[in-house]
Amino acid sequence: MFTGIIEDIGIITDLKNEFDNLHITVKSKITPELKIDQSVAHNGVCLTVVNLNSETYTVTAIKETLDKTNLNTLNVGAPINLERAMKLGDRLDGHIVQGHVDQTAICESIEEANGSWVFTFNYDASLNNITIEKGSITVNGVSLTVVNSKRNSFSVAIIPYTYQHTNFNTFKIGTTVNLEFDVLGKYVSRLVNLNNIN
Repeated sequence: MFTGIIEDIGIITDLKNEFDNLHITVKSKITPELKIDQSVAHNGVCLTVVNLNSETYTVTAIKETLDKTNLNTLNVGAPINLERAMKLGDRLDGHIVQGHVDQTAICESIEEANGSWVFTFNYDASLNNITIEKGSITVNGVSLTVVNSKRNSFSVAIIPYTYQHTNFNTFKIGTTVNLEFDVLGKYVSRLVNLNNIN
């Protein structure tokens, strides 16, 4: 379980394919505090630490993960948002994030807004994921508040701190991002769809 508050921007130092799996090696300031078998969210994707050395650690993404996230677009040298799992008893500064990406979205526009930025993302609405105005959304692991909610798109307003301390500052129009929709919204959407079927 995560909060969507990014701890560090790691740098991808190595990518190795093995059958359908991708081994991702990351350099991060949190590496010395990690241990084998620990969960870390990478652009919002919960992955398990499988190898460690002094400056880097390695996680493995399987085909299912690669098919549903933007991890298959990573390159060596790319920045990646990192968050360790929350501790019981800590403040929940973001919202409840599972680290289970629902789908990807494409950055449709970026507007400067006199000291902040408004990013708009377009996603495939046929998967029945929904946003609501002022609801929570996780974009590349970052807990954010939805503005301008539509059936297949939404916007988020990014303050300078978030822009500087996440990989939002690398986004361009056309960038693919990971989305995790609010867990309560997913249950409501599922119940509504089941009622419509019956």
